[in-house]
Amino acid sequence: QVQLVESGGGSVQAGGSLRLSCVVSGHTYGRRCMAWFRQAPGKEREGVAGIYTTSGRTYSADSVQGRFTISQDYMKRTLYLQMNTLKPEETAMYYCAAGPLEATCDGRWDNPDVFGIWGQGTQVTVSS
Repeated sequence: QVQLVESGGGSVQAGGSLRLSCVVSGHTYGRRCMAWFRQAPGKEREGVAGIYTTSGRTYSADSVQGRFTISQDYMKRTLYLQMNTLKPEETAMYYCAAGPLEATCDGRWDNPDVFGIWGQGTQVTVSS
């Protein structure tokens, strides 16, 4: 059984940076699409960035391109999200998610229904 444990959230001022981590345990890390989502109160869960673990190919939402970077340490089975120039409207709970084995990220990395395994989330609060 795959387990995801996120860390790295916190409170920062607008323009600040945070680095989120997601440690994957319990099953195969490779050959999956992994992604970061976020959800603010009263809003739908939104895809932020994704990565196909085997190839390292990355995907990101238009709203975060140039500011957020998804990466991984394959040997440590850890996913990262480096977030720079944070904005107050990006205050949300951030979740790490794992897709099924052998399923790539193409065309679906930002669809939460594709991901069956989720972490508990880490809160990011950006003050103005």
